Amino acid sequence: MAARSVGEIALISIAVVAAAVTLAVPLAIIFAFALREGLGTYVANITQPHTLHAIWLTVITAIIVVPINMAVGVALAWLVTRFRFRGRDLLVTVIELPAAVSPIVAGVVYLFLYGGQGLLGPTLQSASVQIMFTPLAIVLVSLFVTAPYVARELIPLMRQQGTEDEEAALSLGANGWQMFWHVTLPNIRWGLIYGAILTNARVMGEFGAVSVVSGAIRGQTNTLPLQINLLFNDFNITGAFAAASTLALIAVLTLVLKSALEAWEER
Repeated sequence: MAARSVGEIALISIAVVAAAVTLAVPLAIIFAFALREGLGTYVANITQPHTLHAIWLTVITAIIVVPINMAVGVALAWLVTRFRFRGRDLLVTVIELPAAVSPIVAGVVYLFLYGGQGLLGPTLQSASVQIMFTPLAIVLVSLFVTAPYVARELIPLMRQQGTEDEEAALSLGANGWQMFWHVTLPNIRWGLIYGAILTNARVMGEFGAVSVVSGAIRGQTNTLPLQINLLFNDFNITGAFAAASTLALIAVLTLVLKSALEAWEER
């Protein structure tokens, strides 16, 4: 028993040290550098117009992308786990494709497709439609790079749960929508929430693909990660860390919200 207790203490200690080194210390450094010139300078950097626009654009992109990918992820997971059809394994591979493709490559593909010299570029220009180097391009590429996350969480979960509950609901007279809202959705809600959290985190932090399709235009198509990079390049280190602290705060608030939902569910 004593040896086991020593082993448990050692494992806990390792976990605490690892968490401190990989999470707590970097967060502390971010906020230390952001606040090193005082709270007034910190607030001035955050409220700088280009940084405020980057925050707004990042949040709006997440508000658009996360619900869409939640709906698409649920539909794909439902299709893969509840139906048998030719090409199902190929569909699962396609779902995973955005996770296997480099974000830079994804951005270049969109540029070759919708850019002025791209496949659809001349057609879009003749219709006076511009996609590249606009917020729409940021949304489109964010949808692509975050597409697998919800489906990844739900497919194994729904396979493990099976179809017994849904078949019972149908046998009791429920229609398709009633079965989904009252049986399927409650069973997968936590997988859906975790998938949404991962999607939101990726949208907020995406740099590579967005840097290609946005043009990084200050005050127009700069998301928060791009703004942080530009501030570093401008040697505004305090401003860059202040903007980075905003991303960190959003991440912390997301985790707090998840914990609150879990506590509410337990009650």
